[in-house]
Amino acid sequence: MADVKRRPSVVIIGGGFGGLYAARVLKRAPVDVTVVDRTNHHLFQPLLYQVATATLAPTEITAPIRWLLRKQRNTRVLLAEVTAIDVERRAIVCDDGMSISHDYLLVASGSRHSYFGHTEWERIAPGLKSIDDAIVMRQRLLLAFERAEKATSDAERKRLLTFVVIGGGPTGVELAGMLPLIARRTLPGEFRNIDTNEARVILLEGGPRVLPSFSENLSRHAKRELEELGVDVRLNSTVTNVERGAVSMGPERIESESIFWAAGNESSPLGRLLGAPLDRAGRVKVEADLSVPGHQDIFVAGDLAEMFTAGKRVPGVAPAAMQSGAHAARNILRVIDGRGTTPFRYRNKGDLATIGRHRAIAQLPALEVWGKPAWWLWLFVHIMYLAGFRNRLSVLIEWAYSYFTDQRGARLVSARGS
Repeated sequence: MADVKRRPSVVIIGGGFGGLYAARVLKRAPVDVTVVDRTNHHLFQPLLYQVATATLAPTEITAPIRWLLRKQRNTRVLLAEVTAIDVERRAIVCDDGMSISHDYLLVASGSRHSYFGHTEWERIAPGLKSIDDAIVMRQRLLLAFERAEKATSDAERKRLLTFVVIGGGPTGVELAGMLPLIARRTLPGEFRNIDTNEARVILLEGGPRVLPSFSENLSRHAKRELEELGVDVRLNSTVTNVERGAVSMGPERIESESIFWAAGNESSPLGRLLGAPLDRAGRVKVEADLSVPGHQDIFVAGDLAEMFTAGKRVPGVAPAAMQSGAHAARNILRVIDGRGTTPFRYRNKGDLATIGRHRAIAQLPALEVWGKPAWWLWLFVHIMYLAGFRNRLSVLIEWAYSYFTDQRGARLVSARGS
């Protein structure tokens, strides 16, 4: 009897945008796909700050990876954390000791927030990259008002009602823009010993402008919108120390019990296991086709890859992860078929950032938009990209509830610790 030819096996590490879109490309391909992720859910990361600010519940921006890929008969999903990658043996090892062999590997394990060598700051100033991060941030935000209500001195009350956001990129701007809305539109009248309108929001940016990836014109619009909301925007303010109850910029010190980090990213440590050159942020310096140098069987996509289009570095945003994941999967199929791979070209359809109610900016390929039109565009785009009909519907309902009532539907404090 003739031997039955074994189908090529493809392992995808990461169930984020890059991994999910890669798996979808392989849906009908004659390959066996294994998706490995340390969580059981796909996360719509652009809306994490809305979980952190109690607008949305965690379940509204997540969907089980198994459910998203349930119709792909050639795909299995494993809940595990990858701890080792054996490039020569073509195998990965998981935290439970399980070894998974592969013919082709796609690593799309994303990134985490970077504290620039000060890992001890993370305990005091949480970042925002996962659902757990968002829940921690929400706890601290809501508990700050609860503790201020019980404060026994003006100094303590002021410290508790001072919120500091470090980093003026999209996450920092979106987070800082939401905090005054909560303090001045959602909470007034609910407390007896404090006036929530007195809450201070300070945004610290180490560079000369917020949203540096946008045009200078849109950056100016964003700063003005933040200031109209009451945010104290401080540019050229490099943080030198974060401690319990305070953040310092050289000799200047701001007392605050609620410090949130949005200042930088560092790539997943799995990139260091591939034996490939890395950039300063830990991204893998991939070839133009997204393969690892010297290995046409290993590809990297999303935030973990240092990618270029027309000489410009591809930004670490969700559309780039989607496009690179899908492109890497198509190149894997080309290698299997004995065809040449093609270089990745990022198609920038535009960048969006929301600042608050009716406030947003949009940088499109041939147009700049701000204010209410950009805000409606932002709503439409984010609803369209959410995974699953249920998620879209529930988010629309919550947004409508928040819009018409100024209330937050996810103001749950599940534990009193911080």
